[in-house]
Amino acid sequence: MNRVASSLLFFVLLASQLPVFAQAWPSKPVRLVLSQPPGSSPDILARMLTDRLSRQWGQSIVVENRPGGQNVVGAQVAARAAPDGYTFYYATTAALVVNVYTFKALPYDPRKDFVPVGMIGLSPFVLAVNPELPVKTLTELMAYAKANPEKISVATEGTKTLSGLLTDMIAQTGGVKWVHVPYNGVQPGILDTIAGRTQATVQSSTALSSHLKRGALRPIAVSFPKRVTGLDQVPTLGETWSGFQYAGWHALVAPTGTPEEAIRRFNRDLDAVMKEPDVAAKLVEFGIITEGAGTPAELGEFLRGEHVRWAKLAKDINVVPE
Repeated sequence: MNRVASSLLFFVLLASQLPVFAQAWPSKPVRLVLSQPPGSSPDILARMLTDRLSRQWGQSIVVENRPGGQNVVGAQVAARAAPDGYTFYYATTAALVVNVYTFKALPYDPRKDFVPVGMIGLSPFVLAVNPELPVKTLTELMAYAKANPEKISVATEGTKTLSGLLTDMIAQTGGVKWVHVPYNGVQPGILDTIAGRTQATVQSSTALSSHLKRGALRPIAVSFPKRVTGLDQVPTLGETWSGFQYAGWHALVAPTGTPEEAIRRFNRDLDAVMKEPDVAAKLVEFGIITEGAGTPAELGEFLRGEHVRWAKLAKDINVVPE
């Protein structure tokens, strides 16, 4: 066979293989990196979704927990993974947005190292108090805090985390002084507020959901532009302070360079799974507000807007990157 014929045969064979990736993907196990520990709310949700997708694809999806460093450890692992369509990252707000404004330097670049795959949903924050605190509304809480400066302790998962930044923003907007008590993680602060060692806490609706349902904590306000299903009787912060809205979220991204075929397939199937009635009900139970995965382009636009929002918050409360 002469050189020209060989070259033509090569390109014919190559062209014949192009659609195979889309049809065959995934042809081996998929890895989903997660920045939270086993048993956390994101971990439970990730495993619920991947279980459905795994059965649909006929391939296992390995959830790899890499907690630590305010999501830095997991994000770095995912960012450095081969962009071959077999590693994805279950991201939350801190890893892709907030860390940019709280760290002097990161070992990964959230805007360059990842491409969007699909949205999972929003997780509003809830300002909740110990039921023994004599307040039932945000206005009453602010009045009580002003009358008792630095007598209210507010538990968060850390000063430079979403709940910590939002706590400081609430205090500044309300013109109050309270004691910000940062914890190493979500649950310790919640449990101390239930026990009365702290009087209030600001956490995601996902983390607080079960405690609110059993009355262990009293919700005062949610950080969302509209009232939240399951917390319909709880006013939003925006109802008192116009335009005040900050929410956490869960989304899927992939290392930059990941084949478009893998991204499109993951996006399409994720959207279908989240719209299954029992899965949708479970997401609501966990305090996740979702309208489906959307498109990768829509998630990209959302992330750009989030950078604007959180950059403003960091500037307003004078966050000093560390």
